[in-house]
Amino acid sequence: MFARRVYMHLKPNRVAEFTETLEKNVIPTLRKQKGFQDEITFIAPSGTEAFAISLWDRAESADAYNRASFAEVTKALSTMIDGPVQVETYNVANSTFHRIAATVAA
Repeated sequence: MFARRVYMHLKPNRVAEFTETLEKNVIPTLRKQKGFQDEITFIAPSGTEAFAISLWDRAESADAYNRASFAEVTKALSTMIDGPVQVETYNVANSTFHRIAATVAA
């Protein structure tokens, strides 16, 4: 499994609009992507920072989404985000929800 972490600085007083846009636009777009597994979004208590973790079956699926649809997603969020988004990628080592266990290096 593979993960993308997307960090965003939110404009003031935009949390409600941000979460609504996620539910109505972003998550439906993600669900249409081949290899998409899950999306978890976190918002700081201050309401000015957010990050989302999307889980994918493999790196190639996440890369295909990045090339094909990520620009559309960032455009949908552009009125709520201050500055560029920051994207980091990871291999998933463990997940109790997805029942993934770390592999032992040989």
